[in-house]
This record gives sequence, structure tokens and C-alpha cells, in this order.
Amino acid sequence: MQCDYYDAGRCRSCSLIEQPYARQLADKQAACEELLAGFGGLTWLPPVASPQERFRNKAKMVAGGTVEAPTLGILDRDGLGVDLRGCGLHTDGLRAALPVLADFVTRARLTPYDVPTRRGELKHLLVTESPDGELMVRFVLRSEESLARIRKHLGWLHEALPQVVVVSANLQPEHKAVLEGEREILLSEATTLRMRVNGIDLHLRPQSFFQTNTAMAAELYRLGREWVGERAPETVWDLYCGVGGFALHVAAPGREVVGIEVSAEAIASAEQSRDELGLTGVRFEAGDAIAWATAREAPPDLVVVNPPRRGIGADLSRWLEESGVPGVLYSSCNAQTLARDLAEMPSLRPVRARLLDMFPNTGHYEVLVLLARG
Repeated sequence: MQCDYYDAGRCRSCSLIEQPYARQLADKQAACEELLAGFGGLTWLPPVASPQERFRNKAKMVAGGTVEAPTLGILDRDGLGVDLRGCGLHTDGLRAALPVLADFVTRARLTPYDVPTRRGELKHLLVTESPDGELMVRFVLRSEESLARIRKHLGWLHEALPQVVVVSANLQPEHKAVLEGEREILLSEATTLRMRVNGIDLHLRPQSFFQTNTAMAAELYRLGREWVGERAPETVWDLYCGVGGFALHVAAPGREVVGIEVSAEAIASAEQSRDELGLTGVRFEAGDAIAWATAREAPPDLVVVNPPRRGIGADLSRWLEESGVPGVLYSSCNAQTLARDLAEMPSLRPVRARLLDMFPNTGHYEVLVLLARG
């Protein structure tokens, strides 16, 4: 992949961009295999390759520059904006939308936040595109000062970008390196962005998590459905279920599926998808995955875990080990914490694994592992 921003030294986020893609994929596979080499009997399937370009469905743009000439991209070492509107990782829809959104920044007089002086209002612009080409736009602001101007010009934005369906403002008043704050103010009638994956409409609310590579997310859920289906469990728990990706994919007649997620907004999204699909054997609850699981009297036939990079941790690993659950499907974005967690579950043997290249041109990935007791 060739990138003018990288060649000019303006952005080095794609740290592996100079490596041939086949080598990137082989190196990721080798690193994961090495980390899990101590678990005998594990069969590795061929890695799932991703397009190197135009795969990101979400643009996380730092606002910089001035009202008249805003930059959307990253900050340099001096805290000044570097414009990356033409980033080759973004989908065509995102690349087309970003210049229009930059014009909106000027029209609505949204002063980009200046990190060195700690002045300004607009910190980030977060834009997500659905597989159907619809957009969710989120303005991360320091305060409510510019809300009235955003509302005033939303009509212009919808005319210029009719594909925008969800608009919100997120308030992040603190001067620290975090992407967003806790408070979200919805500015559109629509509350969710439909992410159509494998024929299932997942609903993404402004603060909900979704994989940034739609094609790899679809393959991840497809594999999960296939591997769970082979074991034919009657009961499944999907811990860290998010908006319900795995839970809704593994649902089947006669099977009871429970999804647990700490985010109440994500649970509301999952329930909306379930109701639209007419699934009667699936329910979702908002709560801490570890606390919920350890409070149950008996385990299900299979547990799905899809934790953040820190993994599931010692408490849940030990509970899974001692619970007697026959099978676990573990989706990990960090093979180091995956290996640590597996070491806490010696009775649950990894039998099959597959790497999915969720983040080409970087060292990141997703790896799916099926564990069976015995």
C-alpha cells in the first residue's frame, strides 16, 4: 500500500505499511502461534486477509487548525493539526463526507480545540459509515457553547450529506488525552445506525462499540456461528456481548442465549435487533460479566467471551475453569492476554484457532479460539 501522508512523514500510524501484505499476515500468524505454542492439540486455520485500503468504517479525527481552515486528522508533536481527510484506510463514503464536515465546522463556527493553549471547543469528529452507506456523526466538544450553532445548521448538513442519519454531541470538558466523555446529547431524530452484517441488522448507538473493519467483523461472526453450531449447545452465554453480534449470530431454534454487557445503551441496541428478528430464545442484561457469571448456580453448555485488550482476567478465567462449562469461544484482540487467560483454564483445551486481520498495516488483529473441556 502506498500512502502520501506516510511518505511525507505526516502520519506514521500504519507502522507496517512498508512491508508486503503477505509478510504482515504471516508475521501476525507466527506471533500468535508462538504465544499459544504451549497449548498442545491446537489446529490453526489459514488467516483471514483483509483489504489493505478502504476498510475502516469509522473515522476518528482530531480537530485542529482554525474555524476558517480546520484540519481533521491528528496532532503533530507540537499539538498542531495535521489534516488526513484523504486517509486511504477510510471507506469511500467517509472520504467523501469529511470535506463536507470540514465545511460544516466553518459554517457552524466550531472553534477547533487548541491543545497548547487549552482554548477552543471542537476536540474530535467521529464519523461511522454503515454497510448501507448511512452515516453517524458525533461532535466531541469541550462544552455546550456551540450546541445552538450545530442545531441551527443541521438542515444544511442533511442537504449536503443526506446519508447522515444520526448526529450527536459528546461533552469532554477535561484537558486530557481521551477520545470522548461520558455525556452524549442526541441531535437527530434517529437514535441508531443500522450495521447490516450477514443479514442481521445490528444497531449502533453513539457510544456503542463496533469493530472498525466491517468485512472482518462479518467473517468473525460467521465463524462464531459455524463453530458454535458444530457443538450444538442448548444454552449459550455471550459475555461482553456489546450490541449483540455473537449472541444474535449463534441464536437458533431451541437454543437459549443470554448476552451480558456493562453498557445499558449497547443492551438496548441488542434488544432492538433481537425484537426485529423475532428471536424468542435470546435475552440481554446490562451488568458486569464477571459478577453476573459467578452469581449463576450452573454454567451453560457454551460461553462466548469477547473482552477488551486486557482479556477476561484471572477471576473469570478461574470461574470458567472450575464451573465445568463444556466449551468456550474466545475472541481476542491481544494474544498475550489470551495466552495468560488460557493458562488459568488448563481443563479447557484450545482445539481450533483462526486469525482475522482486523487492522491491516499495523501489528493488531483479532484471533478466534474454540476451547473444549477434556
